Amino acid sequence: MQKLIQLKIKPNFVSKYRSGYPLILKEAIINLDDLKEEGAIVNLVDEKNKFIAKGYYGKQNKGFGWTISRNEKEQIDQEFFEHKLKEAIKLRKTFFSNSETTAFRVFNGEGDGVGGITIEYFNGYYLINWYSQGIYHFHEDIINALQTVVDFKGIYQKKRFDTKGQYIEEDDFVTGERGQFPIIVKENGVNFAVYLNESAMVGVFLDQREVRKTIRDKYAHGKSVLNTFSYTGAFSVFASLGGAVKTTSVDLANRSRSKTIEQFSINEIDYEAQDIIVEDVFNYFKYAVKRSLKFDMVILDPPSFARSKKFVFSAEKDYKNLLKEAIAITENNGIIVASTNASSFGMGKFKGFIDAAFKESNSRYTVLEEFSLPEDFRTIKEFPEGNYLKVVFIKKNI
Repeated sequence: MQKLIQLKIKPNFVSKYRSGYPLILKEAIINLDDLKEEGAIVNLVDEKNKFIAKGYYGKQNKGFGWTISRNEKEQIDQEFFEHKLKEAIKLRKTFFSNSETTAFRVFNGEGDGVGGITIEYFNGYYLINWYSQGIYHFHEDIINALQTVVDFKGIYQKKRFDTKGQYIEEDDFVTGERGQFPIIVKENGVNFAVYLNESAMVGVFLDQREVRKTIRDKYAHGKSVLNTFSYTGAFSVFASLGGAVKTTSVDLANRSRSKTIEQFSINEIDYEAQDIIVEDVFNYFKYAVKRSLKFDMVILDPPSFARSKKFVFSAEKDYKNLLKEAIAITENNGIIVASTNASSFGMGKFKGFIDAAFKESNSRYTVLEEFSLPEDFRTIKEFPEGNYLKVVFIKKNI
């Protein structure tokens, strides 16, 4: 029998949850002391004990769990998760039949009805990301549900939680056959080497799929391209395949060099004709200004928070100034791809950063196009912060 806690919601939050908001906020709870063990089932009720929604207790970022049902009598069991998974897979039917793209998100947390978990598909292998001890409490039911609903080569998992919110290193294999790594997946016909057994990040961020395709198909030809915070060089690979004259990839992580070389090599691109630089991006901007280096395209996709020896970067506080540094080394009529995955602000505020950066740089600009999450990263209107990705293609005018 599932342990059930009646979680009383403060009056000023009741309408928010009745409208479908899924994240259980600490500040919304009256009887906080009743929450003892993560994974407990909770019924959200108003002060008159009238049912609002059913969910679970699990600490994740700013939340204390997620609502996952509007039915007071619904059991949260394997059958429940099977139903959620079937619905999610049905919505991604076209992805499974696309031989040119063999890596995509199958289940996107609260967008598919269960916050705290994502599931991704990599050419026959499934990767489950657990974001709290609370959702991991249901791991047997969820893994059994996934095995029932899909055909798979193997299943891997990442436990992306602990007391400090950092990734727990361990053997990530769950069931099926172990992968021979790297697994080679395709994205719009381009190869990526993926490792499901190494760390929290596997080698490619799937949410930037349409942005990479747009760079390749519309903007890269004949351009010199600077890819900052380049990770494994995915943007650089697409730019090169789109006809870029040269790409320069800059990232602070030592492994970024070997990983980027690997991504170029599996796409039969001469990596020695590209620049792959292991350096703090902030230092590289200063170097580029000193050397009077300019680029036809600058890709700016920093983490929402980053710390190096000399800098602490927060997208909300520092993106404007970072963009000013990019503007300074972008050619006239050049393109800046400004991107952020910070969920703490929306596209309107992000465009405000862009406008301020260009004004303070005494430069004019044109917004060419915008992107948010692709369709496999399903979101719901009741939780706008779930649609975290904001990408703007900007032309620096003369």
